[in-house]
Amino acid sequence: MDMRRLLLNKATALVAVVLLAVAAYFFWHNNQKPAAAERYKTERIVDGDITQTVSANGTLNPVVLVSVGTQVSGTVKKLYADFNDRVKQGQVLMELDDSLFQAQVKQSEANVSSAKASLALASANAVRTRDLFAQEYVSKQELDQAEQAEQAAQAQLELSKAQLQKDRTNLSYTVIRSPVSGVVVDRQIDVGQTVAASFQTPTLFKIAQDLRQMQIDSSFAEADVGNIREAQQVRFSVDAFPTKSFQGVVKQVRLNPTTQQNVVTYDVVVSVNNPDEILLPGMTAYVNITTARRRNVLLVPNAALRFKPQEIGDKQGGRRERQEENRGTVYVLQGKQLKAVSVSTGITDNRFTEVKSGPLKVGDAVVVEDAQAAGGDNRSSSRFRMRLF
Repeated sequence: MDMRRLLLNKATALVAVVLLAVAAYFFWHNNQKPAAAERYKTERIVDGDITQTVSANGTLNPVVLVSVGTQVSGTVKKLYADFNDRVKQGQVLMELDDSLFQAQVKQSEANVSSAKASLALASANAVRTRDLFAQEYVSKQELDQAEQAEQAAQAQLELSKAQLQKDRTNLSYTVIRSPVSGVVVDRQIDVGQTVAASFQTPTLFKIAQDLRQMQIDSSFAEADVGNIREAQQVRFSVDAFPTKSFQGVVKQVRLNPTTQQNVVTYDVVVSVNNPDEILLPGMTAYVNITTARRRNVLLVPNAALRFKPQEIGDKQGGRRERQEENRGTVYVLQGKQLKAVSVSTGITDNRFTEVKSGPLKVGDAVVVEDAQAAGGDNRSSSRFRMRLF
């Protein structure tokens, strides 16, 4: 009996010690909570100018890029133009071997001469037949046959002339001339190479009409294209000149969409002046289009609009909170408590957002970060656990 009482007394004392330790822990934990001003990081509301832009990548191209081909097949005999050469309209770029075409022309010329002789004979026969028919020495059928032979000879002459014209035209096609004045940006043939124009016209040269006027073909997502208009200002950069910024103007928003992996984009054409010709065809351009600008407006940090108190985040269970369009909520310190403030928002530059209306004013401090949550301190949400045995 005494042993039982002794063990009971020891167990009671142990429970008392444990309860005392738990109470001491919670007293210490509550006293360790930082003050609200120390826990929450804030930033001030300021006034200033804000510019909203949309961004995309694009490719620099000449405004007019002409692909020069050939309508006849043959072997390249001579080249008169090379990469980067400036050429004039009508200037000879290359010649094909014209031996077969020259022979074809001579053959067609001989056919024309033969057809002329046949026509002369047929005409003479028709004249004699008419005279004989008038004297009733030949029948009407013989006269009709003579006149038909004359007409057939005339048609054969016209056919031979047409073939001669075709062969002369093909001969002229062996000399390739520039259709425009510009700069040769690509040459795809060499002397001795055979080009075949059987099914489609092969490309021999590519000529940029004027490299002082360029354009950027860029693809913008459908979410951004609604804010893009013609004549909007554009700034862009290229890898060749990373420290330099270039300017342009939106020339056209093309209506033909492109869909890749369920992403819809639209081609936005930007007009660019290139007086020094330092921008080259094919360069990648990183385009920023100014879609809106506001001056002397209230600006709230975007971090303040993204901030949610830990208690609210726990209640939401990680679900995204739905907010009315163009409305936002920020939090300000009111004593030791956070107070939610609803504001009407405008444009954003991804760092600050315009405040169109609401109780905020210049100098107000808004919460942008919970230092306790950011530091990974989960003591306020942790549970003290202890196993007795």
